[in-house]
Amino acid sequence: MEKHNIKDKKLPVGFTFSFPCQQTKLDEGYLITWTKRFKASGVEGMDVVQLLNKAIKKRGDYEADIMAVVNDTVGTMMTCGFDDQRCEVGIIIGTGTNACYMEELRHIDLVEGDEGRMCVNTEWGAFGDDGRLEDIRTEFDREIDRGSLNPGKQLFEKMVSGMYMGELVRLILVKMAREGLLFEGRITPELLTKGKIETKHISAIEKSKEGLTKAREILSKLGLEPSADDCIAVQHVCAIVSFRSANLVAATLAGILMRLKENKGVQRLRTTVGIDGSLYKMHPQYSRRLHKTVRRLVPDCDVRFLLSESGSGKGAAMVTAVAYRLAEQSRQIAQILSEFSLTTEQLLEVKKRMTTEIQNGLSKSTQDIATVKMLPTFVRSTPDGTENGDFLALDLGGTNFRVLLVKIRSGKRRSVEMHNKIYAIPLEVMQGTGEELFDHIVHCISDFLDYMGMKNARLPLGFTFSFPCLQTSLDAGILMTWTKGFKATDCEGEDVVGLLREAIKRREEFDLDVVAVVNDTVGTMMTCAYEEPTCEVGLIAGTGSNACYMEEMKNIEMVEGDEGQMCVNMEWGAFGDNGCLDDIRTEYDRTVDELSLNPGKQRYEKMCSGMYLGEIVRNILIDMTKKGFLFRGQISETLKTRSIFETKFLSQIESDRLALLQVRSILQHLGLDSTCDDSIIVKEVCGTVSRRAAQLCGAGMAAVVDKIRENRGLDHLDITVGVDGTLYKLHPHFSLIMHQTVKELAPNCNVNFLLSEDGSGKGAALITAVGCRLRQELNGK
Repeated sequence: MEKHNIKDKKLPVGFTFSFPCQQTKLDEGYLITWTKRFKASGVEGMDVVQLLNKAIKKRGDYEADIMAVVNDTVGTMMTCGFDDQRCEVGIIIGTGTNACYMEELRHIDLVEGDEGRMCVNTEWGAFGDDGRLEDIRTEFDREIDRGSLNPGKQLFEKMVSGMYMGELVRLILVKMAREGLLFEGRITPELLTKGKIETKHISAIEKSKEGLTKAREILSKLGLEPSADDCIAVQHVCAIVSFRSANLVAATLAGILMRLKENKGVQRLRTTVGIDGSLYKMHPQYSRRLHKTVRRLVPDCDVRFLLSESGSGKGAAMVTAVAYRLAEQSRQIAQILSEFSLTTEQLLEVKKRMTTEIQNGLSKSTQDIATVKMLPTFVRSTPDGTENGDFLALDLGGTNFRVLLVKIRSGKRRSVEMHNKIYAIPLEVMQGTGEELFDHIVHCISDFLDYMGMKNARLPLGFTFSFPCLQTSLDAGILMTWTKGFKATDCEGEDVVGLLREAIKRREEFDLDVVAVVNDTVGTMMTCAYEEPTCEVGLIAGTGSNACYMEEMKNIEMVEGDEGQMCVNMEWGAFGDNGCLDDIRTEYDRTVDELSLNPGKQRYEKMCSGMYLGEIVRNILIDMTKKGFLFRGQISETLKTRSIFETKFLSQIESDRLALLQVRSILQHLGLDSTCDDSIIVKEVCGTVSRRAAQLCGAGMAAVVDKIRENRGLDHLDITVGVDGTLYKLHPHFSLIMHQTVKELAPNCNVNFLLSEDGSGKGAALITAVGCRLRQELNGK
């Protein structure tokens, strides 16, 4: 750059990197494994573009914008393609060997999209690593492999590439000398030294005129005194080794050409192969042998071999030029998504506001206007291990309803045995009358008791009811508002335990002792507290989002008494309903809220729970399509359909670094005709939305654990949070991002997250058991 006086310009850069890389996009390449004797540590598994950027920054005297990382075969194909548009294969035969070619997108399962083609870097040097070349590998190939830096890898490359050719010849000569076939059986230390015969020596020895003279020179330098016959024999050995290389490369290339022919469905293929590499260029016979064998193996292909004059550099520059055009589009996409990225300062502000809302919910004077309601649950203690008996538990929290029989055994060998059945709640029941909903619930209980053969036992029952309830005692809960898509009439403002008891009476089949109504967060906390006594917080991160924790009685102004603690159901999903999160809500959040069943309510939940994330993503995709960044600007009918983009799709799309295959099938399922670039953008959108959700959830949790620490006047708190919910369990990154956020925002708390195995059902039974125990203690007194 100094030489060309361009150090002050920030130019787009194309990076030709000729090693096997896993790419998910053009400007990212994770090195799979070094080849060609490279062994630099700390690079395998890393993004080489990032490493290069880091090194440029470290220098600090110029700027560069790395737009594309390109394999040298791809660069060669692109370079030759500039001169001959028929060029659709690139080959390198030099120190290493590799090939790339244009494959039909419909055949590349790792990448989404069916239309058009994409260049595939075959990394054919590793051909045979699975043992399928064993029948043609020789003892010399095996010896080379054993002594290499990467035994068992790149076996094809070790048979054909320039890096190993001289070594193969040397090993053969050693064996022939040992057997008295060469040099009158003499072996010199030089001949036994690895690397003494190089590929350039083989090229020299095989020259038709001065080859034998060169052979004598080279052998003499090794301390040998070759006869004329020795020189002819050595020339013959070189020819055999290089001829085998040319034949093997021809055979693998023929495989690629046959595939191109089949893909195109033509009788006769006309194509150009761009080719580069020192072996191909310098060796006197190599190219001719290669071309001849290819023509013999694929007689129905007219192949032109085009030597790449400017190597892979020109090709890399051309790929970079295209990337530069796309980068501008990426910048605009990044601008849209930047609204979702929250700084540590913003997250600390969310934590602070949550703390204020918690205080409002606990105080009598502000409880009416508080958005975070901090509802008392009348759960006064976590299990102490003496709980015993058989309990029935109901779990209503979403589209599925569960009935469980939970057998709790105390003593030395504490155990919890569970039997359960899952029943669906049809949409018409969720949004019908309250009587229909509770009759359906009782019908399911009846079916379960039949199934278990327990119709006659009057069992204590715990009812997990995952909606905001105002509890006046352990067995009474007045439904404040439906959430999560429920709309059953005549339930809001009513005691749900009363509604359940009435429905049981109407059925006149069995009787149950309803001991406790429980929120799912409380159930989750109790389940984990049974395993881990330091668990005093419950969190649900699933369809909905909520938390509970053990608060000091003296701080809960809505309940009489100052002694001990009580679990408070925060109902934090409504955080922000008073506008305190408006500065971080985006236009997409507002759209999702306005079109929901409960506009203006549960705003925090709508930014961080599973029920809404897919909908946020769908709205962003619509906007990006309108701007022409996605789906060729075509909005399909399915993309216009609300709730079509389910949150489970986010989990699948983000599942690993190469999930473009999933993206493709999901988008196809949604009727979206997408390209590879579309898939990458969709994946990025999903990642951005779910990351913010995890961070917001983490900020809320940081407020809770810090509150507990301050309540107890501690400098440092060790605490466990029991967690449940599909988003936390199934999303590949949600839990990790949330944990990191809590750690960052509440540094004085050491928070351990414990996944609740079957939280709410088991928890309801445990709370019922604790309730029965306390009731007996009271009656005993």
